[in-house]
Amino acid sequence: MGRRVDVDKLIDTQDVARLLGLSHRNTVSEYQAKYDDMPRPVIDLGRGRTKLWLRPEVERWYARQVAAGRTRAKRSSAS
Repeated sequence: MGRRVDVDKLIDTQDVARLLGLSHRNTVSEYQAKYDDMPRPVIDLGRGRTKLWLRPEVERWYARQVAAGRTRAKRSSAS
């Protein structure tokens, strides 16, 4: 049987970029190439089509990257 996914925790490429503090969603694919341990989409409909990740997986990965000094914590958007 396949993996069950909580659809309320799915995020698209734009949301992944925002979560990581990236200015462009296209940079997400660059991160995937750069970081072998970055979570992969749980839904990938193919090149140029929708990809969806589990938010908790991306959040945990990002927290580990920041803690290890591999990337900077994103700036707060609060004014």
